[in-house]
Amino acid sequence: MSRPARVTSVEHLGARLLRLVFTDGLVRELDFDGALPGILAQVDTDEMFPTAHVDPVAGTLTWATGADFDPDVLHGEEAAASALQPKLVSEYRLQEAAPSAES
Repeated sequence: MSRPARVTSVEHLGARLLRLVFTDGLVRELDFDGALPGILAQVDTDEMFPTAHVDPVAGTLTWATGADFDPDVLHGEEAAASALQPKLVSEYRLQEAAPSAES
């Protein structure tokens, strides 16, 4: 059985847009505008939102406040518990480098 994909890197692309890279090579650009209700509202500021980073233990998106997202929801495998969830802007897979002639 394969392990569930986890977030390996996050890049802030401006406003509430993030690019996430997962362990299985999937790259998703997600727009979090309007998708940060309740406890997540504390990171919905121009100062806090860009500080998103990867929790190295859980393999998910998190902030210093402790707010985080389920990596399965971010990967697109599960629906969010809330009706509000990030909007998918772009999705693609990283391509493995072709073996060199020296290999």
